[in-house]
Amino acid sequence: MVDITHKIKTLREATAQAIVCVSKSETIDAIKNNTVPKGNIFEIARAAGLFAAKNTHHTIPDCHPLPIEFTAIDYALEDTSILISVTVKTIYKTGVEVEAMHAASVVALTIYDMLKPIDKQVEIGTIKLLAKKGGKSNLKLTHATQLTASVIVCSDSVSQGTKQDTAGKSIIEVLKANAISVLNYDVIPDEIEEIRSKAIAYSEKTNLVIFTGGTGLSYRDVTPEALLPILERRIPGIEEAIRNYGQERTPYAMLSRSVAGTIGDALLLAMPGSTKGAKESMQAVFPHITHVFKILKGQQH
Repeated sequence: MVDITHKIKTLREATAQAIVCVSKSETIDAIKNNTVPKGNIFEIARAAGLFAAKNTHHTIPDCHPLPIEFTAIDYALEDTSILISVTVKTIYKTGVEVEAMHAASVVALTIYDMLKPIDKQVEIGTIKLLAKKGGKSNLKLTHATQLTASVIVCSDSVSQGTKQDTAGKSIIEVLKANAISVLNYDVIPDEIEEIRSKAIAYSEKTNLVIFTGGTGLSYRDVTPEALLPILERRIPGIEEAIRNYGQERTPYAMLSRSVAGTIGDALLLAMPGSTKGAKESMQAVFPHITHVFKILKGQQH
């Protein structure tokens, strides 16, 4: 099963279609007049489809168990065919395309089974995905290729050469994966004035200025103290998203003092100094955080 633990929950929606073809118009008439011997095919098939959508992971091995928040099953009758449309919604980490297609196929099979006594040539036609929404693929981030970033590691031990930096490099990996150019990479000690000067200088040159380290509670953790006085606008929602994402993975995330805000048109982020904390913080907000640059240019949400 694919690992989705790094993903965030978003609204996911998928619509699938299945077609059942009959051999004569009398079959369609029987459906319309509700004279099919086995009963109301639409209501029975709808019930089967609802069960199928909710239990897809029991049938398809690589599908994740997920909460099905909504399922709609609709029908359209044509001359010799029945069009089945299934829409499934969830708020989760992965999409519901297979759930919608599975439900559509079970609805079609149920209709096939119920029509057999009156039409021996019923066929199930195309089963396909019509549309899907949500998730990373739904975010149109063509502007990301124009964004630039600076990454600053705040650490006494790394700046003194007694420890290797891995947190800053993990941040750079995520930035490059999102087509964001990294123009500057610095390692500095935990000193307020040096942190502050880097923030001011790089905010004039790059779109993103990301600090890692110094957000904990030790006496040398001073990154928030350095940045908060110079931020023009703080963005609490980003800070909350980072901590919430971390808290779902470790109870110690609540102790982090991550900071987010703007200086001019630049976005500043202060993230934990551990490699795991830095990587998870980036996963929590990228790529959707880059939408902020459209807003800074005057576009609407």
